[in-house]
Amino acid sequence: MNNPLWEDLPAQVRAQVDGLVTNGNKLQAVKVIREVLEEPRPGLYECMDLVAERFKDLGQRFTRSPTAPLDLDELMAKVRALPHTPAAIEALWDGDSEGWMVHLLAVTIEPRAEHRLAIIQHGTDLRLFNGEVPPWPEAQEASTIGQRLAERFGIPFHFASPEEPDFAPRWRDSD
Repeated sequence: MNNPLWEDLPAQVRAQVDGLVTNGNKLQAVKVIREVLEEPRPGLYECMDLVAERFKDLGQRFTRSPTAPLDLDELMAKVRALPHTPAAIEALWDGDSEGWMVHLLAVTIEPRAEHRLAIIQHGTDLRLFNGEVPPWPEAQEASTIGQRLAERFGIPFHFASPEEPDFAPRWRDSD
C-alpha cells in the first residue's frame, strides 16, 4: 500500500486500524486515524479513503453484504424456541451510518419484550441517490415473510410503514 497517510501512522496504530477493519468497524478506524495524528489532522474524507483502501487490501467488503433471503421454517423454529408466546410479529425500520434495514420481531405482552428474529438489508443508502428505491426490497421481503409467519401462529402482523423508512407507530401503540 502506497499511501502517505498510512506511512505516517505508527506500526501499533496500523495494527489497531487493521483490527478494526477486519471487524467491520470503519467509523472507529477513521476516528483512530484522525486522533493519533497531530495537527493539522487529516480530513474526514482522506481518512475514509484510507480505511476503504485497507478494507480492499485486507480482502474485506467496505459496504455490507445484502442479508440472505429469510427462511420461513428457520423463523418458525426461532418463534417456537421463545420462552413466551408472542402476541404479534412486527416489522420495524432502523437505520445506521450505512443505510436502512428492517428488523423482524416477535413481540410478547407478558413479559413485555421484543425478540429479534431477523435483520433484512439489501443495500446501502447509496440506492437513494441512484434512484434504485423505492420500492424497498427489504420491506417487501419483511412484509411477505412476516405476514406468512404471523398467519402460521395465528397472530397479527404489523408493519406501519412498508412503503418507506419511517419511525411510524409500533404495534403496541396501534390500539
